[in-house]
Amino acid sequence: MELELKTTQLNCFDTVLDTTLFQEETLESIVPDACPDILRIVDTEATVCLGTKEVQEGKAEVTGTARCAVLYEAESGEGVRRITVSIPFTCTAESAGLIRLCRLSAEPRVMWADARSLNPRKVLVRVSLAVTMQAYAPQAASFCTGAEGGEEAGVQTLEESQTACFITAVEEKSFTFSDDLSLSATRPAAAELLKARVELICGDSKLIGNKLVFKGEAGLHLVYREPGGGLCGAEFALPFSQIMEVSGVGEEADCTLSVVLTGIDCTLDGGEGRLLTVALGMLAQAVVREERQVGLLTDIYSTAYDLTAQRKTYALSRLLEHGERRVTARELLETPSPAREVCDIHVHVGLVEVERDGEQSRMRAELWATVVYFSEEGGLESVTRTLSAACPLELPAGAVCACRRVSAGEGTAAPAGGGVELRCPLEFDYLVLLPRQLTGVSQVHLEEDAPRDPAARPSIVLRAVAEGERLWDIAKTYGTTTADIIQANDLGEDALAAGRVLLIPKKR
Repeated sequence: MELELKTTQLNCFDTVLDTTLFQEETLESIVPDACPDILRIVDTEATVCLGTKEVQEGKAEVTGTARCAVLYEAESGEGVRRITVSIPFTCTAESAGLIRLCRLSAEPRVMWADARSLNPRKVLVRVSLAVTMQAYAPQAASFCTGAEGGEEAGVQTLEESQTACFITAVEEKSFTFSDDLSLSATRPAAAELLKARVELICGDSKLIGNKLVFKGEAGLHLVYREPGGGLCGAEFALPFSQIMEVSGVGEEADCTLSVVLTGIDCTLDGGEGRLLTVALGMLAQAVVREERQVGLLTDIYSTAYDLTAQRKTYALSRLLEHGERRVTARELLETPSPAREVCDIHVHVGLVEVERDGEQSRMRAELWATVVYFSEEGGLESVTRTLSAACPLELPAGAVCACRRVSAGEGTAAPAGGGVELRCPLEFDYLVLLPRQLTGVSQVHLEEDAPRDPAARPSIVLRAVAEGERLWDIAKTYGTTTADIIQANDLGEDALAAGRVLLIPKKR
């Protein structure tokens, strides 16, 4: 007699790497001949651009460039000038599950940057980076769902349906954005661009057939020097929309989408100083999760023969929540001298962690905030402080929260007693998963040379139902079937009450 197990396979991805790497890069740079000597460094800000991603056996590598703008006062009294320093970086993570077929998602970010002058013609620039990396290995998840061919042997099977969340697609698309921009007529003309900061915001996304349609916005913030030597700022909202190929997923699937910079070029027209050309390189990375019904053969026995079953443990999860939470960080930054006017603000996100105390959880982000301002004496100054922001979150028992990213929006600051008061909006993007360990049958051996002896069982068995006991467990214990017990006791659809006495029929 041949007993065959039925199996089903689901093509999906397994997360084999999920980490954030932190590293600091330094570089000495010479002031270009066209720039005047350095008197005093005022501010340093960096923008990070993703370069390459590569996965080898056991290792994942990400490269990129941190582009630093160093603002300084010139010894010649020409006002604020700029030098740019590009610092390449390479991050490597190791994991036994990494293979060449893995899909790698990477999000580098700047935590802080600073610079100091070694002499009037040389600077030392430092930048601290955080690179979040996730690698997904394709797999065919196999599940045993039932058994065939065991009717003559009285084989009984318990098949249960479970809902689980699977990563069913990992895709990416690179694209560019370019445009010609004009400074508002209410703003002074620009003599030199000093800094260009880009904030990428993912907007609506929707799965339609095998397409992922998504929209977003690149917030461009410029700091420039006007012909009279003063500092001015300008902001532009640059919307974009794209279509990405995503196959094999349903339209109700959940998509985690990130867009990172791969290049930035912003140049000033040499005419009247009112026209600018901007070109951005971007990479969209999408991870699609779907909830699927999975049938599992969770138990099996025979009423006629001894049967042994080997079992396998499946690590499955339910997606409980995927969303964004917004908070505003507020802090009074003390300044060495009273502030008269704020010129620029930049806030970078450092360490991100999730703290849990029972059902109460907290997503916490460390921030590196810099405010550039004019003092009451007219000097250009800057103040940098670290602060933290927290976002509360209630989690069910056993649930796990993963904070995928924290985005710092454009902050505001105003002079206040003893310094400047900073306000910065933050958006926490998070996933809440409920991991579960489920056990199912993986192999079965029917011992046909060891039949059960019906004569060894009593003719009549009366049995009280224990608390939480299933009818299946009782039938298996006495080598009968649930159908026979139901028929012998005239059981309906009501739940089996603890303490009820059942007549267990003898299986012939």
